[in-house]
Amino acid sequence: MSILQDKQIYSITVKEICELADINRSTFYAHYADQFDLLEQIEEELIDDLNMFLSEYNFSKEEEALKMTEKLIEYFATKQKECQILLSKNSHSSFEQKVRHIAKQYIMQNQEKLGIDQNTFQYISAFIISGSIEIMKVWLDNDMDKSPKEIANLIIHLSAGYGK
Repeated sequence: MSILQDKQIYSITVKEICELADINRSTFYAHYADQFDLLEQIEEELIDDLNMFLSEYNFSKEEEALKMTEKLIEYFATKQKECQILLSKNSHSSFEQKVRHIAKQYIMQNQEKLGIDQNTFQYISAFIISGSIEIMKVWLDNDMDKSPKEIANLIIHLSAGYGK
């Protein structure tokens, strides 16, 4: 991850990773096919954590949505450096796309409850997800200058009109 701060994944070599981690190449190749495989496994670990976390909450209640959003932001705060790097425009990782997919799954579960047709809700969810991810990027880039609760309230407030 520290190399990804300065270089794109395409220009990182296995040799660089091994030198930084103080391991030999055979150890690296025993666990990963290449630097792309390593990045994929890092992303998958974070995505698995997100999925486990999100499965604990019920999106149908507004107070649960706020609590869930706040806890999710707290999770991102504990993984600030990783998330900041993986969500940066230079990372070329698929992490942001995976986060979008997960968010869409959880939001779409509530489409019927809100009485909005699927076609319209598709646009609304894309807007909410994109805006929320951009807010998270700015927040991470600003060294988390606001509390998770403030950011959660902002996201929920901006998203509140989606069912109206």
